[in-house]
Amino acid sequence: MASNSRKRSLQAQRLAEVKARSAHAKKASGKGHHIRVSPQHRTPATFGDWVSGLRARTLPLAIAPVALGAGIAYMLKSFDLTLSLLALVVALALQIGVNFANDYSDGIRGTDAHRVGPQRLTASGKAKPKTVLTVALCWFAIAAIAGLVIVIITGHWWMLAVGAVALLAAWFYTGGKRPYGYAGLGELMVFIFFGLVATIGTVYIQSTVIPQEAWLGAVSIGLLAVATLLANNIRDIQTDTVAGKRTLSVRIGDRASRILYVVCMLLPFVGTVILAFAYPLAYIVFFVLLLVLPACLIMLTAKTPKELILVLKLTTLSSLAFGVAMGAAIAF
Repeated sequence: MASNSRKRSLQAQRLAEVKARSAHAKKASGKGHHIRVSPQHRTPATFGDWVSGLRARTLPLAIAPVALGAGIAYMLKSFDLTLSLLALVVALALQIGVNFANDYSDGIRGTDAHRVGPQRLTASGKAKPKTVLTVALCWFAIAAIAGLVIVIITGHWWMLAVGAVALLAAWFYTGGKRPYGYAGLGELMVFIFFGLVATIGTVYIQSTVIPQEAWLGAVSIGLLAVATLLANNIRDIQTDTVAGKRTLSVRIGDRASRILYVVCMLLPFVGTVILAFAYPLAYIVFFVLLLVLPACLIMLTAKTPKELILVLKLTTLSSLAFGVAMGAAIAF
């Protein structure tokens, strides 16, 4: 009981400190929700800063569904390397675009002013907001062009609508006047687009069919994508609360979020058991538990936000390993 009391006291103290710093930053900015860094205090972003802005640790989320989808297409004897690579370009460009758009939007709102983890380009003042926004739009354009090429090759013109919705979802995650990421809907959208759409879409453009393996795999990858976002948002609960960012983790609380994270990390292996009846090689996917179990253990026992940075890395690696292993198991 005494230990829990001390823990709550420390959490309250940290939250009070974050609120005080946030209030000071807003007062200094004179803009309320928009924090600006004066030019004389701005250190220009280096090449390394821009590479960091890509948030490479999130890219496995884009690779995993395409790898799995390509494996399923190979099983269907309809694998097309060109289409698979184009799908990968779309997924990667969208993910990178989202990362820069998030940097821009959270930066001008002041959400990243006191975040845990690497500094962001906009919030740190290393890059002008308009520059970061331009970079984000360029990556979205790359995704759109690659998607258009897919449509031209396959003749599935109706998929232009899917692409348009994906681009809108990428922007309005933290962009616009009412970003859905600030309303606790980020996990749902990640599940849909980086789980269902990315996996099933990769299969469909090559085979024009959607087998049961695609649905089961898409749900599994989607759950791992949700776990990744949860790991990020659980870490940022205190700062997001102060900034008014009502993520799912802020809404349901720390404990419930951690339990949900573990559920999302372990449920995909139920699907693995089901697939293993038809694809014996699927048992190799259980080696991914070597990444998943430590991540879950740290998530359940971590007492500081910084400890969750490792969880985020393990989660994205788990997603990549799961997608590649499952894709290979189904293909061969």
